[in-house]
Amino acid sequence: MNNYSAEPGKPVLIIFARDPVPGQVKTRLIPQLGTEGACALHRRLLQRTLHTALQCSGTLVEIWTDTSNPSAEIAGFAHYHGIKLRKQKGYTLGDRMHHALDDALHRSDRAILIGSDCPDWQVADLEQALALLQEQDVVIAPAHDGGYVLIGCRRNAVELFSDIHWGSDQVFTETIARLENLGWSWHELPSHPDIDTQKDLELVPELL
Repeated sequence: MNNYSAEPGKPVLIIFARDPVPGQVKTRLIPQLGTEGACALHRRLLQRTLHTALQCSGTLVEIWTDTSNPSAEIAGFAHYHGIKLRKQKGYTLGDRMHHALDDALHRSDRAILIGSDCPDWQVADLEQALALLQEQDVVIAPAHDGGYVLIGCRRNAVELFSDIHWGSDQVFTETIARLENLGWSWHELPSHPDIDTQKDLELVPELL
């Protein structure tokens, strides 16, 4: 377990992003959309997430990618907007999330981590999460599929991310149980969709 006393500065807004490579993103939607269509959807979701994050004032936005050699598209966007690109580290998703938050909390007193699959982020959602972290140890926004689309922390522990059944409908429930075991204060934010399947996509047909 790690507790931090970082100098209060800009909160860190971490975006986990996969490189938009056809055939390697939104693979569960390839039967419906094809490799190029699925990649285009991933690209639109990522662009929406990035533009929303950049409107969140007073934060340090970072893109954490799944590759050490991101595409010219992501690298160019990051360069244009002055966003730092960082490489995810760890074998499992939990390892990678724990490392990213650990890194951020050594540089700031608050950090939130989101992916790029949520289509309806508003600036107010991110600002609310950051404001709540002034009082709460953790804030978390559940996904409609049983996972979560945002986690924000002002302290970090490997227990929050190890041996979680990632990809299942128990991720949120398991994470809340860990928070209760740790005895930390936490706040549940409103739930959001997470676009991975055809059923998810039917909720936001404007993305097609």
